[in-house]
Amino acid sequence: MGLENWFAAVVKNRRTLGLVALIATFAGVALIVDRPEGSVSGWAAFPLLVGGGGIFVWAVWPSSTASDIASQSLASRFLTRLTLGGRLVGLFPAFGVAIILADLTYNTLLSATPALQTEDTIVLLGAMALLGYRLVPNRFARERDFVLLFFFWLNAILVVPLLVARLYFVDFERSVDLYSWIALAPEASAVLNILGVSNQLHPVTGSTAPGLTFTPQQMVSQVTLVITTACSGIYSFGIFSAAFVAFVMIEFQRFSRRTWLLLALGLSSSYAANVLRMVVIVLVGYYTDTVQTDLQNMLVAHSYAGWLIFLGWISLFWTIAFRWLAERPISDKASGPPTKRGANCGICSKALSPVLPGQRCECGKFYHVACASAVDVCPACHHLMGAPGKVVGARLDGSS
Repeated sequence: MGLENWFAAVVKNRRTLGLVALIATFAGVALIVDRPEGSVSGWAAFPLLVGGGGIFVWAVWPSSTASDIASQSLASRFLTRLTLGGRLVGLFPAFGVAIILADLTYNTLLSATPALQTEDTIVLLGAMALLGYRLVPNRFARERDFVLLFFFWLNAILVVPLLVARLYFVDFERSVDLYSWIALAPEASAVLNILGVSNQLHPVTGSTAPGLTFTPQQMVSQVTLVITTACSGIYSFGIFSAAFVAFVMIEFQRFSRRTWLLLALGLSSSYAANVLRMVVIVLVGYYTDTVQTDLQNMLVAHSYAGWLIFLGWISLFWTIAFRWLAERPISDKASGPPTKRGANCGICSKALSPVLPGQRCECGKFYHVACASAVDVCPACHHLMGAPGKVVGARLDGSS
């Protein structure tokens, strides 16, 4: 096979080559991180990293810099501005590789340990979202943008503040327990004092996390609860917040007073649920533990209270959110007074489901695809009904 045929085969199997190059790149990264002593394999790290990374960028580099981003939802408008009108989308693979290398370099040179921590995982997953963005077909654009926005906001909530704090204190080894010192322990201590549970917040010898000391009612000795970041619930707060903001941006075309209020309610109630979890743990130990139980009740609450509170709260919140954000009932003189619909079709009033797919008008109303195709205009806002995923036209009555 001649050189031209080899090149044609490579171009034809560009994505396969990109996958192989990505594996080679991470093999080079692994050799740099592990630094095998007394082995010649260490010499392969640099060519694997540079060669594999270069081939991967070529493999996924778009043939044009035109933006794949739609122009209707809050998410698409945000991404359009963030990428300078879509011109930076073509550089996403390069940004992803750069973020991975920056994180590994930070761990190797500045961190106390090169081991990957939770924040490193969040950064690397965000980089992977950038690497794979252009590989996702346009018919999955909403899902693709949701994943990208989710990791964008997750890094903005959990990683960026920690880096800013480390720069501010000029301490690149400062523990993630800084979150507990600022965003959880003082608030939980204040609530407990209001409830009549006397406590003190203080540093703990041998730990970077804050300690909350109190004396259970049926015990003489004091008890110190060390509130580490891993147990604080800050990660569940970050995951929910990032997913919720991404959901709002994907689902809505503009912020109304209702969406702003729901967004504020979601973030504040998620944070309050974390504080409540810590308060409940201490209250269980304060009121129920004795010398005989030896704090077992508090340990049980520590293991299960957080999940029960979070699952109960998130179920209630999403139930309220979906009912609140559902379209308002449409009056129909022929059928009598309007009825509550929830996530139902605005034409036939039957439920939307994966079996009966739907589409959404820019005014926020939902319709089955079949129902929408049978009418000319949206019954609610009188915009022209377009095909699923298409932009609807202007109002027929001439208003904007």
